[in-house]
Amino acid sequence: MENINITKIMELLPHRYPFLLVDKVISIEEGKIHSVKNVTFNEPQFTGHFPESPIMPGVLMVEAMAQTSGIYCYMKLLKPEEIGKKFMFFAKIDNVKFKNPVIPGDVMDMFVTVEAFNGTLLKTHGEVRVGESLACSADLGLFLVDKEAMKINK
Repeated sequence: MENINITKIMELLPHRYPFLLVDKVISIEEGKIHSVKNVTFNEPQFTGHFPESPIMPGVLMVEAMAQTSGIYCYMKLLKPEEIGKKFMFFAKIDNVKFKNPVIPGDVMDMFVTVEAFNGTLLKTHGEVRVGESLACSADLGLFLVDKEAMKINK
């Protein structure tokens, strides 16, 4: 499938600056998705996260993989009429490993594979890579809920 740009991503995800952590989807196919985030020095986390030697916080790398998982769910697993009526929340995060730092100027490539989906729980495995270097990996569980049930945006 062709690239998905930021305009389409913003139609799918509820996140906005500074918490939207996916800039573009490179590819999406059965059971896997590849997205990118361009890391820039002017992002707010770098003013306080080791400002003299800025490093992308690990929790934001995990969140970027979760957002990528959400994009996959909205594009491939939900019916078109369900998009905008559902939210995804973390259910669990397992086996997180941080291998190499991500710094301003890097491009984070997120590679997510779907392991299971039962209609409400999406299980994925994600990796963040910078070039050939593995920065982070994790097993994610994401819970899909109706906005109405959560009383969100009422």
